[in-house]
Amino acid sequence: MSLHLLALDASSSACSAALLRRENGAATCLARFEVAPRAHTRRLLPMIDDVLAEAGITPRQLDAVAYGRGPGSFTGLRIAAGAAQGLAFGLERPLLGVSTLEALALQAHRRFHFRHLVTALDARMNEVYVATWHCLNDVTTAVSDEAVMPPQALRLPSADTDWVGVGSGFTLWDAFADDVKVRLTQHVTDLEPRAEEMAWLAARDIDAGFGGPAHAAQPVYLRNDVAWKKPA
Repeated sequence: MSLHLLALDASSSACSAALLRRENGAATCLARFEVAPRAHTRRLLPMIDDVLAEAGITPRQLDAVAYGRGPGSFTGLRIAAGAAQGLAFGLERPLLGVSTLEALALQAHRRFHFRHLVTALDARMNEVYVATWHCLNDVTTAVSDEAVMPPQALRLPSADTDWVGVGSGFTLWDAFADDVKVRLTQHVTDLEPRAEEMAWLAARDIDAGFGGPAHAAQPVYLRNDVAWKKPA
């Protein structure tokens, strides 16, 4: 089955867009990625234009749209969700939200062949967004639910497993519990979620029959109160 799927992400300091193309069973992905703090609104739409132009297609030829649904930057999640929602609504195409933490796990697995991963993003306010994954042959399987917590509250499953930590959450390394540090064989802090991995994950979900109407787009903040308030 042929497929043209556009994915967008603005969940971190980086901004990205990717177009997955699948024809006759062969799939390729065109992508743009840029670390652009506070410039997501200005950079995201040109990235979309770039990948569509490189592919030689128009928006009308898209079959689905995906976006980084979170967790991540509150403002960035709204920017990506709004852009993806507008495209999907206007084109009458299905819309898929993709976990930023799962996309980060897939990226680390594909680049470094890590199999047991803890993905963590800096959630500010001395907390991290975190989840654990087993990865094999480009397939990610969640071991724990996504959560937001202080680093010192993290506990790792599977006592006999060596884990690798990935993501900006590990810039708070000193705050993690000693037993967690011992079980993390290494940690990589400079990877950001990317639309490229989100496109592959969204294609998997499309094949499984997922994908909803544009109006159902909902960023996942993991916090009930997404606005920081100065203590009284």
